[in-house]
This record gives sequence, C-alpha cells and structure tokens, in this order.
Amino acid sequence: MSLPRPTRLVVMDVDSTLITQEVVELLAQHAGSRAEVADITERAMRGELDFTESLRARVATLAGLPVSVFEAVLAEVVVTPGAVELLAELDRRGWPVGLVSGGFVEVVGPLADRLGIPRYRANALEVEHGALTGRVAGEVVDRAVKARTLREFAAETGVPLERTVAIGDGANDLDMLATAGFGIAFNAKPVVCAQADAEVRDRLDAVLDLPPFA
Repeated sequence: MSLPRPTRLVVMDVDSTLITQEVVELLAQHAGSRAEVADITERAMRGELDFTESLRARVATLAGLPVSVFEAVLAEVVVTPGAVELLAELDRRGWPVGLVSGGFVEVVGPLADRLGIPRYRANALEVEHGALTGRVAGEVVDRAVKARTLREFAAETGVPLERTVAIGDGANDLDMLATAGFGIAFNAKPVVCAQADAEVRDRLDAVLDLPPFA
C-alpha cells in the first residue's frame, strides 16, 4: 500500500501559461492596437523592459473600450492543452491551486471561477462611465507582488514554502519561481528557462512527470 503524497500548493501564471494567449493583446485587438501591444509584451517577457512601465504603456492603448469588452474577450480565451487534466489531478489529490497574473482580474476572476480555482490575484483596470480609462487601478502585479502572493497563498493554505510549486513563462514570473520550493518554466523565454528548476513545453499536464508530482 502506497503512502499518500504530502500536500503541495501549485501557483500558476495565467497568460501564456494557464491560457494560450495574452489577455492584454486580446483587449488590444478590440482597440486596434494589437501589433503595438504585442511588441511591448514580447520585449517585457524577455526581460528587456520594466514590467510596470510596459504594462502602463499597453493599458494606455485600451482607453475608451466599453466594459462589455471583458465578456467578449473571456469568450475568446483558450485554455492551454493539458490544463484541465492537470487541475483535475490536483483536485483529486486535494492539492490547493492559486493563480497570480500580470493580466486583468476582470478576465482572470471569471476564468478562475469557471475552473474551480478559489485563489487568484491580477491587475484591475480603471473604469469611468462604463469605459476603460487606459490606467491600472491600484497596485500593479509585478514580479515582486507575484512572489509575495505565492507566500500569502502558502500561509493561507498551511503549506510550507518548500512544498510550493510555481509555473510561469515570462520574466515577470522569475521572483515567484525562485521563491517557490520548485519553479517550472512552461513554454518559457530563455531567461526563464535558465533560472527555473525544470522546463516543460506543449502540454501543461506534462508537469506531472516532474519530481514534485511523483
């Protein structure tokens, strides 16, 4: 008879990790600024631009979009292959899951609810008179906030930090991956792969073959 696996906390990035797209680019498509935003996103994920500065520049192009755009973008979101299977296995084991995103809570929240994930943190977009102002409301979820959130989720769930697993793809995830007991680069940029404990591509449930899940 095998012994039960000790509980682990798994914290994931959202854009280009849990889902295949970048939500800010989906929003930008509706604003007519996708090419400009995609270029800034790519440079930020490679670590060439400060994340907060790049986020504010991308969000500025969204000014004037009606809040109804969130429902439209949520319908366009594609969950990464293997994500549903991974979440089902973690649920079977009773392992808590959290999401922490440099994207937007207006999309991350409903997505998390749909997938049965109770813990999440993401940026909020400022709205006035039913339209986006082009500004972020409140604290920006940058790499330091992501790492802090991982610690907070660990404290909330009673899982020791050394038994946490973080999964991400961009430079904004580096502090979170370093803080976790085990950091996984998923379809990640070279700067992230070089600093992670392991690298996985294509299917998200491929992480189940790594040591923390064995």
